[in-house]
Amino acid sequence: MSRANILAIILAGGRGSRLEPLTRDRAKPAVPFGGAYRIIDFTLSNCYNSRIRKILLLTQYKAMSLNRHISMGWSRYFCREMGEFADVVPPQQYVGDNWYLGTADAVYQNMFAIENESPDYVVILGGDHIYKMDYSKMLRFHISRHADATVAALPVASETAAGQFGVIEVDTDCRIVGFEEKPPQPKCMPDSDRCLGSMGIYIFSRQFLHEALDRDAADPQSAHDFGSNILPSAIKEYRIFAYTFMDENRKTEAYWRDVGTLDAFYEANMDLVRVDPLLNLYDHRWAIYTHHPNYPPPKFVFADGDRTGLAVDSIVCPGSIVSGGVVHRSILGHCCRVNSFSRVEDSVLFSDVNVGRGAKIRRAIIDKDVQIPPNAEIGYDAEADRRRGFTVTENGITVVAKLVHL
Repeated sequence: MSRANILAIILAGGRGSRLEPLTRDRAKPAVPFGGAYRIIDFTLSNCYNSRIRKILLLTQYKAMSLNRHISMGWSRYFCREMGEFADVVPPQQYVGDNWYLGTADAVYQNMFAIENESPDYVVILGGDHIYKMDYSKMLRFHISRHADATVAALPVASETAAGQFGVIEVDTDCRIVGFEEKPPQPKCMPDSDRCLGSMGIYIFSRQFLHEALDRDAADPQSAHDFGSNILPSAIKEYRIFAYTFMDENRKTEAYWRDVGTLDAFYEANMDLVRVDPLLNLYDHRWAIYTHHPNYPPPKFVFADGDRTGLAVDSIVCPGSIVSGGVVHRSILGHCCRVNSFSRVEDSVLFSDVNVGRGAKIRRAIIDKDVQIPPNAEIGYDAEADRRRGFTVTENGITVVAKLVHL
């Protein structure tokens, strides 16, 4: 199927309240990840690697950082003259005075843009998960089943799915015969303690999508959500199928992460500095693209016997300088500076963080542009961190907000 007949819509407008303070000034998809990336880069890279080159990103809250990232980092990958684009679309209230009321309503309010492209198939994606997936394989499955809609599904433990995932029941041909959105007691697959969880990734044939959204918009009782309303109401009358997730990460365990909480975000980042991380960022066959600023290489300064700039089991991004300090099992974003006799361990530092001489940081997430004074300690005393206005998670991770001056 020609890629010209496929349109991707990325829902990138969520508040991300569970990630505060990291989402205090930016949308969740724009949150930095792995030092060099933003969360949105994984969904966009999946589209690009799947040869889907017509993309609409629907934004709503705190979209400036995301807009800038798309403009600076992604526009160069698409040729407008060839009909390719990755366009950021803010709410425009063409069909009413409301902001987006749900995932289905967000797409419904932009039907004019969909119809303008006249795609045969529409891929609906979230912009806030970390994974590698070839959507073209899912599209081939969709076409082979003559499906009206196809839902990407991932086998998950029932206790993980409870209250977190839409749960799918299928027949022997993978046709969906039951769908519950985030049930407290999920139904497991036959002869298994696992259930089939919806990944929030959908492919729709255009005519079905148009009809389903029109019908949903006219229902005043609807929450206007794909998982809660569109799919459960369609499974009896239409051909709705489940496509089991095929991972392009090429590891033993399928990798898909919802980094919607601070602890989940921290753990996903810490995986990257392991000797053999679950997520492979170094696979050129399935590259992760992003905006790479024009910064100099990272630098490590050996001053004398007592001051050795050292980073072990860590990711250090361009522009950063480790000047006589020690970095252990940590991620440094662009243009960080770790000064003499300081120590950073088991931590994630966003860009432009300055760690003062003799300061110590442990099990922390430090947002960008934070100036840490000499001899300060972060992550060693949870109560002291809370008194200073920092967030401390359930698992004891200290989070320092953007632009804080200690």
